[in-house]
Amino acid sequence: MSALSFSAEQINSYVGLIIWPLIRIAGAMSILPVLGGGEVPVRVRVGLAFILTIVVVPSLGPMPQVDPLSVDSIVISAQQLLIGVAMGLVVLIVFNAVTMAGETIAVTMGLGFAMLNDPQNGSQVPTVSQFYVIMATLLFLSLDGHHSIIMLINGSFTVLPIGQSLGEGALWLLVSWAAIIFKGALSIALPALTAMLTTNLVMGVITRAAPQLNLFSVGFPITMTVGFLSILLTLPTFQAAFESLLRMSQLTIVEFLRS
Repeated sequence: MSALSFSAEQINSYVGLIIWPLIRIAGAMSILPVLGGGEVPVRVRVGLAFILTIVVVPSLGPMPQVDPLSVDSIVISAQQLLIGVAMGLVVLIVFNAVTMAGETIAVTMGLGFAMLNDPQNGSQVPTVSQFYVIMATLLFLSLDGHHSIIMLINGSFTVLPIGQSLGEGALWLLVSWAAIIFKGALSIALPALTAMLTTNLVMGVITRAAPQLNLFSVGFPITMTVGFLSILLTLPTFQAAFESLLRMSQLTIVEFLRS
């Protein structure tokens, strides 16, 4: 029986069939919340990227006939990395909006000094932000957000096959999407901020009417209590706002690939 033999063209096609999809998927998994990011061990991210690559490869079309060691191959690899990182960044911005909303509420209710380590961003954030991030993570999983993201990554090879470059408006679309951090944070935190602003106005009127009242001994417990009640009562609005942000992020990813 003769040994198996492969030509140089076959080896190049096999290498491209595995490496380029893996680069795109690994780029998304490097910063994608819940499935990737700093809170997930590197081995788990790499293993998940390999598994998704194995699942995706049979459905892919023909790869560009390019030497893996050529300049064109490096350009294609950089494009796949950029596409994967961009898709993960779109979802990460949604979770950053949740973090910013929690920071705004925490500072308003006087808990800005209560900090915890955030493994996702590698920084310290208020405890209220961590609470909102945990709620967002549970909602993300309960709404099958992880399945939707995996399907989007799989569908990205159909919308934007390997070898095709991004359009001119793709980068600008990604930059414009970054503004959702402030819009999304405002949509999440606005009900609680309204209650806190009303409380501060009432405390200001009381202090003006009774100057002998110690504002620091009375106002701080009242502000904190109203803050916790506002968070509790506005959780349904948080769910609606987060679902809207997730839908917008998925539409942005599709528009980014088609641009």
